[in-house]
Amino acid sequence: MGKAWLGYMKILILGAGKMGSFFIDTLSFEHEVGVFEKNPQRLRYTYNCQRFTELEEIREFAPELVINAATVKYTIPAFQEILPYLPESCILSDISSVKTNLKEYYESTGRRYVSTHPMFGPTFANLNQLSELGLNIYEYTFDDHDRTVAYSLSIPFVSTFVFAAVMKPQDAPGTTFKRHMRIAKGVLSEDDYLLQEILFNPYTHDQVSEIRDELKELLDIIDHKDADRMKSYLTKIRQHIK
Repeated sequence: MGKAWLGYMKILILGAGKMGSFFIDTLSFEHEVGVFEKNPQRLRYTYNCQRFTELEEIREFAPELVINAATVKYTIPAFQEILPYLPESCILSDISSVKTNLKEYYESTGRRYVSTHPMFGPTFANLNQLSELGLNIYEYTFDDHDRTVAYSLSIPFVSTFVFAAVMKPQDAPGTTFKRHMRIAKGVLSEDDYLLQEILFNPYTHDQVSEIRDELKELLDIIDHKDADRMKSYLTKIRQHIK
C-alpha cells in the first residue's frame, strides 16, 4: 500500500500567487509539496516546499496531484505546458472561480481530474481556524457551478462596487454604514484578477441586469414619494431574505 492511500501525497502547485501560497501553507505540513513558478521573486516567501522554475524539475518531482492556482485566463495554458512532464497517473485539479471550457479540456486529456472552488479565499480565511469553520462541500456540474458563483458572488461584489463608487471623503455616523464600509474594504482588498474572473463569468451579466432593474424601480418609487408602492416593495424584498 503506497503512501497516497494513507492520505499522504506528492502535490505540485502551479503558481505562487495569493491562492498558490495559501495552498502551500495549508498542505505542506501534511504532504510533500512542490511549487512551480516562473517568477523567482514570488518564491522568496514560500516555506516548507520544493521550489521549481524549470519544467524538467516537475518530471523529477513526479507529483501525484497537481493543483492549478493560475488565474482563469492561464489555467488551461498552464496545464498544457506541464502535461508532458507529469506521470500518467497524476490527477489534475483546479481551483478556478469560473469553470468555462474546463470540462472539455479535462476530458480531452484522458486523465483523472477534480475541479474545486474554495469559497473562503486567501484574503479572509484564517489558516488556524479552517478546521473549526464546519465547511460544507457541494457538488455541482461545471455549468451549475458558474451559475451559482454568478449569483452568490457577483451580486454582493457589484453591490459593494456601487457602494464604494458613491463614497465621499468624509466620516459618516451609523453602524449600518460602518458595516458596509468594512465589507467594501474587504472585497476591494481582493486581487484584481479574482474580482475580474467573477465579473467576467458568462452568467454575471444577467445578475447585474437584475440589480439595474431593481434600482430603476426603487428610484421611481423614491421620485414619486409613493408610500404604498414603497410598502409593497419592502414587503416583497423581506420575503426574499426569510
